[in-house]
Amino acid sequence: MKRNAIRVHGNDAVTWFKSSDKVERGFCSVCGSTLFWKPTVGDYEYTAVAMGVLDAPTGMKLSKHTFVGDKGDYYEIADGLPQSDGY
Repeated sequence: MKRNAIRVHGNDAVTWFKSSDKVERGFCSVCGSTLFWKPTVGDYEYTAVAMGVLDAPTGMKLSKHTFVGDKGDYYEIADGLPQSDGY
């Protein structure tokens, strides 16, 4: 999602961890659930949101799979959506 479109309820329980020089990960400081993932390079304006945090019905559909070059060999992606190794 575009970062300027995200509204977080309970933001005081979100903790950000810089997991590399290019990425920060947001998680719940109460239960440890993964919530967000965002690149910190350049002017990248999107944040990945864990779909499980959204209230249903979302009305959303997947549009692509990213970083498939890093997926485990036990995953099979066979839904016909575009795939890329990076952003």
